[in-house]
Amino acid sequence: MHLINKLFNNDTIRTVWDKEKEKYYISIVDMVEVLSGSDRPRKYWSDLKKKLTEEGNEVSERIGQLKLKAKDGKYRLTDVCDIEKMFRIIESIPSKNAEPVKLWLAKLGSERIDEVFDPSIAAQRAIDLYRAKGYDESWITKRLKGMQDRKKLTDVWQSGGIKEGREFAILTNEIYKSWSGMTAKEYKSFKGLRKESLRDNMSDIEIALADLGELATREIAKQHKPQGLDENIEIAKRGGRIANNTRRDLEEEIGESVIVKDNALPYEYKEEMLIETNN
Repeated sequence: MHLINKLFNNDTIRTVWDKEKEKYYISIVDMVEVLSGSDRPRKYWSDLKKKLTEEGNEVSERIGQLKLKAKDGKYRLTDVCDIEKMFRIIESIPSKNAEPVKLWLAKLGSERIDEVFDPSIAAQRAIDLYRAKGYDESWITKRLKGMQDRKKLTDVWQSGGIKEGREFAILTNEIYKSWSGMTAKEYKSFKGLRKESLRDNMSDIEIALADLGELATREIAKQHKPQGLDENIEIAKRGGRIANNTRRDLEEEIGESVIVKDNALPYEYKEEMLIETNN
């Protein structure tokens, strides 16, 4: 379990990271307490949930429960939801404390609409974010080129009958496993990442190997034109092996592994065991 600071005051809001689904679950009663200012947040949330149910709001039907650690050190079942549903709950609470969050959501929504009409806005936003995080111009240029190359690969996959989403992820994992020995999720865990981008937290060498694996896969696929998932899996493995050969040659020359735990995060996550239940 990871604790994040409240938007107001110095208390904490309990959050849980689900490694499998790669998303946060947030204690609803903690957020309600912050926004409502009620001295009985559980009662406030109980009444609000009943109201949402009566109104036919689907949010109330998709609330999960986890055993979260309370202030007295004991674990109790607590209603939780993901960030998207939390935003919708926030909008149901008439509180001045909710306004900064609502304004941020409105701004975020507006930005996304603008990006639909002018994709260059999204590209510039990505550049600005990378600069703000301290990445140098050379790294940013390589990262953006890698994104373009990735799109070319997925276009080739689609022409071979591969569906976006799960099948893209399967093929990507085959490339990663062939050159790094890990799936993307395992690689992220190795680096101590959660929701963060794996590529954004790779070293220059790791990025080069990841790009080489995908470039090799793309070129082999263009030549052999595999159809369907099984044939494309074999091509993905071959592309990944080419990157692995380069990795092994380099490691032999420098005498150390090029796969490192280092990442760009300025903090560490702390976790506790949690038990999930059905509501």
